Amino acid sequence: MSKKTVLVSGGAGFIGSHVSVELLQAGYDVVVADNFSNCDRTCFEGVKKITGREDLPLEIVDFCDEAAVKALFAKYPIDAVIHFAAYKAVGESVAKPLMYYRNNLQSFLSVLEAAQEKGNVNVLFSSSATVYGEPDAVPVTEDTPRKPATSPYGNTKTMCEDILRDTVKASGGKLKGILLRYFNPIGAHPSALIGELPRGVPNNLVPFITQTAIGKRECLSIFGNDYPTPDGTCQRDYIDIVDLAKAHVYAVTRMVEGKMKEECEVFNVGTGRPVSVMELVNAFEKVNGVKLNWKFAPRRPGDVTAIWADPTKANNEMGWHATRTIEETLKAAWAWECHLAGK
Repeated sequence: MSKKTVLVSGGAGFIGSHVSVELLQAGYDVVVADNFSNCDRTCFEGVKKITGREDLPLEIVDFCDEAAVKALFAKYPIDAVIHFAAYKAVGESVAKPLMYYRNNLQSFLSVLEAAQEKGNVNVLFSSSATVYGEPDAVPVTEDTPRKPATSPYGNTKTMCEDILRDTVKASGGKLKGILLRYFNPIGAHPSALIGELPRGVPNNLVPFITQTAIGKRECLSIFGNDYPTPDGTCQRDYIDIVDLAKAHVYAVTRMVEGKMKEECEVFNVGTGRPVSVMELVNAFEKVNGVKLNWKFAPRRPGDVTAIWADPTKANNEMGWHATRTIEETLKAAWAWECHLAGK
């Protein structure tokens, strides 16, 4: 089989950079496209170092620009596209809903228009466990009902899922789609050359932990200690970023090798293990020998009490399994923070 080319939109960001590494190491050709609105070139340069691919194509593209996206599809022999180019901060989406709807919907519509025009393109959409809302039961399977979103960000994920399903259905076999519903990606590449690099104050827990540990932040706030969970803090399914990235390789391979059972498929990408916020903080301190300055704070609006995946379908259908331990993940996250600080 000839080498397949995968376009990674938002490919210079946290998840996109790790996915690019795994695709390249699995033998795919990769085109990284980003407008650098939410990242700098650090991780893109890290991808080149890890893979030894100094010639890795980089296209600076705003995916809301339909003509620019179509030009990109015309320039490269794209077999599959993985779409990450979206805004992702829940709180910001509540404050700026129009910005989120415009960017997240328009960028995906541009990708689908270009893919449809080209034909025979596989579309992998980066979805989220937010589509399950506050679930009635855990763990959640792919058949767990979606709930109304608690934020405009979450709503864009639900809407894009529906848009992909409808477009694939109407394409007459010209497009195939996979929706990967991520749980909580954390950590960094074991090389410490790429990792999560938030601009300004982090929205995610682990960068806030590492930045507090290194002294960039004064104190970590743990929002709520009165939830109906074993230790009173929220429970989540924290998945190592490298495990998550590998799931994309399995999904793309499933598409390009014609192994899909339906024209649009859904997979949960999680570990199946609930870990509370308090457990994560304690594990970080223990594995890295670092003491964190933290305090309890009031609950945050929109936070779900507990959610974790049943990853059976991804395990059985794609052959993908999460293998990295929470200790390995938190060690890698700290190594990345130390690398950024030049330590």
